Amino acid sequence: MNKSFSTFYRHIVEEERKYPEATGQLSDLLADIALACKVISLEVNRAGLIDILGFTGEENVQGEQVKKLDVYANDVLKFVMKQGGHICAVCSEEEENFIPIEDRFEKNKFVSNKYICHFDPLDGSSNIDVNVSIGTIFSVYKRVTNSGPGALEDCLQKGTEQVLRVM
Repeated sequence: MNKSFSTFYRHIVEEERKYPEATGQLSDLLADIALACKVISLEVNRAGLIDILGFTGEENVQGEQVKKLDVYANDVLKFVMKQGGHICAVCSEEEENFIPIEDRFEKNKFVSNKYICHFDPLDGSSNIDVNVSIGTIFSVYKRVTNSGPGALEDCLQKGTEQVLRVM
């Protein structure tokens, strides 16, 4: 058997083990993001069959026509992030304002929503009709406030404070 390959999840676990102080929250957050991306990919692959291509008839904050797939991808990412319980706010390219999220584990002193996630849920969605690459872009920061839902100061951090980014 060829042992020169690894899964994304195995890679996350192996990297986490290099840091004995790691709580596993960042690993869980990455797994949540990977799940959301798989769900989005599934829908994109069958978009022409289920009438999810095209525009919604609305404009986004940049003044562009909103695509149905952008709305779907944004909803999936927000839902998965909220369910995971590892973030206190999300900042989406599709939303005018950041979205604060309540701490699902506030009674557990070992787990808290200590991250902020910024994302473009479906970058390049206007290229779907011409078969050009699309994807999800995200960036993760540690929160700077102590508890509760995220605040604007959590979301407005320098790029040098990023915990990770994927494009």
